[in-house]
This record gives sequence, structure tokens and C-alpha cells, in this order.
Amino acid sequence: MLSALRRAFPNAFIAWAVEKPSNQLIGDHPDLNEVILIPKSWMSRPANWWKISKELRERQFDIAIDPQGITKSAFLSYLSRAKTRIGIRGKWGRELAPFLNNQLVNQAQSHLVDRSLELLKPFGISESRVDFRMQVDAQAAVEMHGFLTEKCFANRFVVINPGASWASKRWENERFGHLANWLYENHDLPTLVTWAGPEEYDMAVKVQGIAPSAVTLAPKTNLKELAATLSMAHFLIGCDTGPMHMATAVGTPCVGLYGPTLPEESGAYGRFNQHVQKWHQDGSCRERRGAQNLAMRDISVADVQRACERMLHHLDEMASAA
Repeated sequence: MLSALRRAFPNAFIAWAVEKPSNQLIGDHPDLNEVILIPKSWMSRPANWWKISKELRERQFDIAIDPQGITKSAFLSYLSRAKTRIGIRGKWGRELAPFLNNQLVNQAQSHLVDRSLELLKPFGISESRVDFRMQVDAQAAVEMHGFLTEKCFANRFVVINPGASWASKRWENERFGHLANWLYENHDLPTLVTWAGPEEYDMAVKVQGIAPSAVTLAPKTNLKELAATLSMAHFLIGCDTGPMHMATAVGTPCVGLYGPTLPEESGAYGRFNQHVQKWHQDGSCRERRGAQNLAMRDISVADVQRACERMLHHLDEMASAA
């Protein structure tokens, strides 16, 4: 969406208001003029509202766009005092967002990326070209390449990211371990397991415990270092969570596992990614977030192995064509 805006309006001033640590990912984006850092948990602290509003109003924005469609993001647009506040009408415009935004767009597409581009209709932008233009930090790339070279991963490796913010999105750690063993024994592909925070570190250790010869734990990384690591991987295997979408943005294909979410709505974007889903765990967003990971458990190791075989076949074809 950002890149499409810049192509249409090369001289516009475009800023992005964002909380930590996501600012790391977009701070060097070539299509942005400014990143406005918003304090964490700002919504729960009304004392911050005036300060944030003052900072946003100083820039005299004409237009605010709310692609998230929830109260928190729409209220930020409202605080900017932009005369035009573009938001979402219908299913994807949730909570108080339709009331805080004043120009609502009907979204006909399914996937979040395509739906976000539809928010540019009021500008007369109707292109379908998707170009993330996400930058890999040069220093982070040097540091992570050094780590990977030390671990003999410099040429060809797979990343497994077992974590997910919803417990209902998670696959079994033991199955990730068995999958890593299979990749190593059958395709000579070692695995790097990425993690963030103590809970995900414990998950990564469990994966390594099942496949100690096949798996190496990634070091503690920030988002820039994670993006750099993902850009060097052969492909990523994981659940519907941030690192999967980061991999897509830096051009690394994904084998995604889905239970309470639909790949056609929030899966890794692009035709060559592989999606594994046995059935969809339906319900409201809150119900799916708090549910058991029943749909994920019905995904077998063999199911993911077949998806990996398809991915490897595709990557081999691409290498031959090049």
C-alpha cells in the first residue's frame, strides 16, 4: 500500500505512525518520509492522548489511512485531525473504527494485502501490483551472515519459526523436530529455529531436543537481524505469524500452517508459497484466539513433508531456469 501510494504521488509527504519494535522494519523504507514512534500501551493512558495528538497535528496531515480497522488504529487517525480519514466498511471494519473514520471503503478482495490496496480507491489508485520494497539492513546482514557461516549454514538452510501469538495457531514442537530431522536426512537441509522471548525460546529448545543433529538455535535477534536471516534462508516453515509475513516481504518463500485463520485471508502472500490446512477453526476473532489448537493438531508431519516436497520442486525448477 505504501509503495503504491508513492508510485502514484512521488512528491507527497508520507509518514507512518507505529509502536516499537515494528519501527525497525519500516524505518529505512525508501517510500517513507518519516516514521512517527507512538508509545507502547498509549491507548490505556489518556494522559498520552493530548501529546500524541499535538505531535500529529503539527504535521498538518490532509489524509489518514487506517488499514487495521480497529478502534486503536482509527483513534490514532482521529487524533491526527486529518480532514479525510479513510477506513474500512463492513466485515473488516471492527469495533469503533467505522465511526472514527469518515470515508469508508468496501473491500471486495479476500487477502489482507489486496484489501489494503483497495483502501487506495479514494485516490483513484486501482493497480494490483504488490511490491513490499522491504529493506534488509546491511549491518544486520553482515552480522547474521557471520553467525550462519560459523554454523556452516551459509549456502542452504531452512528456517523453522514455531511461535505464534495465539496458542491456537501453534503446531506441536515435537512435530517441528521430526520435520527438521526429515529435511536433514532426506534433503541434506539443516534447520535454524528462530524465536523471540522466553516462551518461544523454550519452544525452540524443544524442537532442537527432538533433532539435535539437524537443528541449530538462532541467537537472540532484533527485527532487523531476523529479517536479514530470513532473506538468506532457502524457505521458511511456520504458523500464521509475523516472521512468516516478514519472510514474504524479503522474498523468501514459505510453507505456512493454518488452523484458526485462512491462508486466502492472511497467509503468506504469493502464488508459490505452500499452504497447509486440514480444516478451519471457525468463530469470532476472540473465540479463535482463545480456542485450543485442534485444527493445527490435525496437521500431520506427513502433510507438511508433502508441502516441503512441492516447495523444493518449485525452487529446483526456478534454479534450473536461471
